[in-house]
Amino acid sequence: MEYKKTRQGYADALIELAEEIPNLVVLDADVAKATQTCDFEAVYPDRFFNCGVQEQNMLSVAAGLALEGFLPFASTFGVFATCRAGDQLRNSIAYPKLNVKIGATHCGVTTGGDGASHQANEDIAITRSIPNLTILVPGDYAEAREATRAAAKHQGPVYLRLGRDSYPVLPEIHNPVEVGKAKILSEGTDVAIISTGILLQEVFIAAEALLKQGLSCRIIHMPCIKPLDEKAVLDAAKETRGIVTVEEHSILGGLGEAIAGTVAEHHPARVIRIGMPDVFGESGQAGELLDKFGLRSKQIIAAAMKLMQD
Repeated sequence: MEYKKTRQGYADALIELAEEIPNLVVLDADVAKATQTCDFEAVYPDRFFNCGVQEQNMLSVAAGLALEGFLPFASTFGVFATCRAGDQLRNSIAYPKLNVKIGATHCGVTTGGDGASHQANEDIAITRSIPNLTILVPGDYAEAREATRAAAKHQGPVYLRLGRDSYPVLPEIHNPVEVGKAKILSEGTDVAIISTGILLQEVFIAAEALLKQGLSCRIIHMPCIKPLDEKAVLDAAKETRGIVTVEEHSILGGLGEAIAGTVAEHHPARVIRIGMPDVFGESGQAGELLDKFGLRSKQIIAAAMKLMQD
């Protein structure tokens, strides 16, 4: 199986989009080698701006550029875009509905060795609560390219969530990303597994194991967290025994809570959330951390079996 970085998909898409969109510019907070936007700088040096280690200022500059008719993509680590520059994200970009795109890399516990200070495990919770802000979370390199295109096409602020590590390339999701739309990857009537981001391969492994035990799984991939595809969620709630949510993010405020809230209000159903517990991450290899925090297929299988037994 091929493994590639979602942040590289972001950078590659920006280079392609620059050929099509003359007013597209890229900003970075002195981490261009990490966000991979150094590749864009090499091709379009006059359309790349290193704002230094000043994330708050970078988002303010992006807001100003948007007001002047540019299409700015502001790139930095997710934890800095949402926590350090949260005021600018909320008040300077989302509140006035400016056409700014945030390319947030190094999200999730697979950021690995950089440790808890750099692992954005609460960024979806923060951005979900900010009005006017669309949230895209691609599952692999190719979908990151498509999500970047979708962000550029969408009118309004977008938070694009990307990882650090290399993740499996999954042809099943290599079709365009649509704002507000889920991708139904398989039909099933026993358990619905709804995931977002880079844990989809773990979902596939779990679904195959469950099928051998006689359980059919509906697999739903959510590259867009906000707005949520409520129809896909409610169809799953109505047509299966329950839902397992899977995300490389805190179980507080992320995909799991968005789905649980939707079904509780419109069609009550059992939901079990797989995600980071309410703790900070640790330094380690990406795979070790997925094991430590229970973000693997065996936890998905156990949750699905629990739904069937209850």
